[in-house]
Amino acid sequence: MAKIPVAAQMYTVRDVAAKDFVGTFKEVAKIGYAGVELAGDGGFSAKELRALLEDLNLKIAGNHVGIEKLETALDEAIHYNRELGNPNIVVPYMPEPRRADANGWRQTAKLLNQFGQRCKEAGMVLCYHNHSFEFQKFEGKYGLEILMEETDPSLVYAEVDTYWVQHGGEDPAAFIRRYPGRARLLHLKDMANDAERSFAEVGEGILDFKAIFAAAEVGKTEWYIVEQDVCKRPSINSLRISFENLKKWGIA
Repeated sequence: MAKIPVAAQMYTVRDVAAKDFVGTFKEVAKIGYAGVELAGDGGFSAKELRALLEDLNLKIAGNHVGIEKLETALDEAIHYNRELGNPNIVVPYMPEPRRADANGWRQTAKLLNQFGQRCKEAGMVLCYHNHSFEFQKFEGKYGLEILMEETDPSLVYAEVDTYWVQHGGEDPAAFIRRYPGRARLLHLKDMANDAERSFAEVGEGILDFKAIFAAAEVGKTEWYIVEQDVCKRPSINSLRISFENLKKWGIA
């Protein structure tokens, strides 16, 4: 079985990227990451950004595009990501009015099916990234369960965030196994063993990554993506620690 490549979610290093966009990508490549998931374009056009990443031998694992943008400018988003060479468009967040009840989740699922169909026609894939609010129950089911059940598995995939699944009270490995073949992208994010359930570097917290990797390998995951929302040390160092731990485990 081919090894699943490891990317860095550039949101992790947004503080340094704001000061030195190109230099930050160079540092990520130097650490050894195979790719990146984007969190802003630094003012670069799609072609310029694609050229930068190709020069650094970094592939694009995905790009986050808000649901409002997909509603109002789907063609533009598809065109931009096609020029970028990005195969995965990810809905990163669900605004509160859309998730107030079960019907809201069902309506959102219909929208995602439509977006997913258009993405598929353009040779791309649509994914949905979870937080922990999706684990609120409506009519006996989690909002995320409604979303997964009401979307077409061939049109809408998941970017499963391991930290937020754990934060929501579920087991990340079990969640991945519940939806075979749909966890196309996997955010590797650890949780510290403290009262605040702080964000931690991968391998420095309490998540059972051995079980997570085993689930991902049979679940057709295409990218592991390291992300840390908040870092207690310089953010580039956090990305480095996560990568080194993944190397020790034979993952990176």
